[in-house]
Amino acid sequence: MSTLTTTAEEPRTAPARPVHQVTGRRVLASEWAKLWSLRSTWITLGVGLLFLVAFGVIAASRYKSGIDSGHLDGDFADATAVSLSLFGTNFAQLALGVLGVLVAAGEYSTGMIRSTLAAVPRRLPVLWSKAAVFGLVALVVGTLGAFLAFLMGGGIVSGTPAAMSLSHAGVLRSLLGAGLYLGLVGVIGVALGALLRSVAGGISVLVAALMLIPGLISLLPSSWRDDISPYLPSNAGEAMFALTHDSTTLSPGAGLLVFLGWAALALAGAAYRLARSDA
Repeated sequence: MSTLTTTAEEPRTAPARPVHQVTGRRVLASEWAKLWSLRSTWITLGVGLLFLVAFGVIAASRYKSGIDSGHLDGDFADATAVSLSLFGTNFAQLALGVLGVLVAAGEYSTGMIRSTLAAVPRRLPVLWSKAAVFGLVALVVGTLGAFLAFLMGGGIVSGTPAAMSLSHAGVLRSLLGAGLYLGLVGVIGVALGALLRSVAGGISVLVAALMLIPGLISLLPSSWRDDISPYLPSNAGEAMFALTHDSTTLSPGAGLLVFLGWAALALAGAAYRLARSDA
């Protein structure tokens, strides 16, 4: 007589899928990877650096030529090595600000923002990470460009009344202030891109705030203009890296506080819309 013996098979369990917790460090790493994966990042940062250095060298060369020929342009009468070297700041701010808009608004135009917010449901860490990552990159590029422009431009104007070295009072503060200003311009660009969710709209508002509105304010009566002008974003930012100041401009510290206020206002608007509306 044979006996059949059955052996019960143990149930097979699928290996547990690893759980990846969303942390601030991982969100930062994600935004860092996305930033450098775009070809436009390298191109636009290169253009911003080129503007800052090239226009500074051109301004210094023009000043040197005027001194040598004895026909110095009146606009350069009170120029210093710092003011000449940082002549390209207004052009570099456009490149870095526009790239900041693209960093945020570009995801809305491609639809990638939906995947980003699905991975980070709390949303706001995405905005903070974008602003922090790009702000840091813009700060480094702006500071590097400011020092390169000063070293090259300072060499050109050596031996002239505009000559200065890094040891002169206020020079180091001005160069660092220019880098910080460009970094904050990048943050404002990111905030405008996230707030308006449109590349064209963000760039338009950025250009208007930094370049067009100061020109319109100059048309106001002098009593109004003197009260409003120092607190405009571009003028407050310029006070951060200007070597000299007068009664119509803010001090470097006050300029920094005002410009930080503008950046915080833009980020607050972007955060409110990101938290309250659908992607």
